[in-house]
Amino acid sequence: MQSTASLQQERMAETRLPLILDLDHTLLNTDLLYEAVVAFLRQKPWQAYKLALWLMKGKAHLKQRLSEAVSLDLEHMPLNEDLVTFARFEAEGGRPVHLATAANETVARRIVENLDFIDEVHASSASTNLKSATKAAYLAERFPGGFIYAGDSTADLPVFAAAEKSILVHPSSRLIERTDKISDIHTVFPRERPSLRFALKVMRLHQWAKNALLFVPLILGGLAADPMAWASAFAGFIALGLMASATYLLNDMWDLDSDRRHWSKKYRPLASGRLRITTALALIPAGIGASLAIAAAIGPSVVVALLGYLVVTLSYSFYLKRVPFLDTAVLATLFTLRLGIGVTLVSVPPSPWLFVFSMFLFLSLSLAKRYTEVMRNGLKGKTSSIHGRGYVEGDDPVLMAFGSASGVAAVLVMVLYLTNEAFKAGFYSMPVALWGLPIILFLWLGRIWLMCQRQILDDDPVVFAVKDRASLAMGGMMGIFFLAAWLGGHVG
Repeated sequence: MQSTASLQQERMAETRLPLILDLDHTLLNTDLLYEAVVAFLRQKPWQAYKLALWLMKGKAHLKQRLSEAVSLDLEHMPLNEDLVTFARFEAEGGRPVHLATAANETVARRIVENLDFIDEVHASSASTNLKSATKAAYLAERFPGGFIYAGDSTADLPVFAAAEKSILVHPSSRLIERTDKISDIHTVFPRERPSLRFALKVMRLHQWAKNALLFVPLILGGLAADPMAWASAFAGFIALGLMASATYLLNDMWDLDSDRRHWSKKYRPLASGRLRITTALALIPAGIGASLAIAAAIGPSVVVALLGYLVVTLSYSFYLKRVPFLDTAVLATLFTLRLGIGVTLVSVPPSPWLFVFSMFLFLSLSLAKRYTEVMRNGLKGKTSSIHGRGYVEGDDPVLMAFGSASGVAAVLVMVLYLTNEAFKAGFYSMPVALWGLPIILFLWLGRIWLMCQRQILDDDPVVFAVKDRASLAMGGMMGIFFLAAWLGGHVG
């Protein structure tokens, strides 16, 4: 049996073992190589060919050139707060803490500038990629007395084998099994279990509510009792939803820096690091491919319509979102394109009134979204410009003026539509009930802009409306007025 003094000496010796932290998906909830690639493509897309040329000379060379070509927003990178807390506690207890990473040395040193518990940085140079067996050999030579290593992937297995103890960060069950055979596992930081809720968040399924616009041409075109029309519209709804989910992911990847500075968007799966960039890169083409496959089964015209939606969305994500007012006009166009796809799905004559109404209505809501961003940016004491957007503090009066005017224009267009087209349509048995629609619309838009002015509106008015009881009640009332107009005379 060991004496108390012997146990204390053993504990002191174990405490002197340095704690070595990996960086990508360990200390950080992201991978700096892929972050740099995305940043390079965002800043210099016309030079994408250089990535292949640099990679041909090795990963270390690629990382070095990327560190010279782009400047990452390292201040807002998502940290693994659990591991940071653990490492800080160990450092306060007297244990040396080091960072050893395959990331470029310049980038790694910038990451730890605000992490005062890290004593030393070991990283890749222009000629050496400090990863796997290379890292294991380097650390064994640098720390001949032993070390504790924290890593996350199978590439770290040689390092785990060389370490006295291992800390596994978000490991798979397979990695735990393999590490347990070659090393003494000190601690495991378990990964988040896949859940339906997280999958729905990745897909932004709540945004699919916007695709309900596909059913509007079906209803207004007098096909509400046609099951084939409903089947076609529902298939289109799924296709557009998959396309939208894929493009939302691409948009989030392109907007990583901006989202991480945003009060609510920083919690999105990609910005927070809960979803890996590599996973997103696989999901994006899969979503687009599945969408186009469903569209092809419906008809070639639907494929063309979805490709048009894709082109406009990509144009918005890559550039147009940074142009004041044009960004909101493009958002309104995307909503109106949903109506156009709905017209294509059920083959009804397009209504110019409907498209003009849609443009004014969603222009108003898009401007409300930008107004909220400008106001909240000012309240939080941020810089004068809105990161990733073309607006600055002080633009709010102009945004409110154009936004509220667009809302009034939408109400006016609806009134003109009712008097010039809807009342003449043969499938309304009691068209006078339609007068309830512009009244409710006016009240709802007034409420939206009043909440904007009071700075209590969520980021997206459309998403807010789906969750807001008053908005849902008003939507229900509009549905009742429509049903009364359609069926009221027959019921009577």
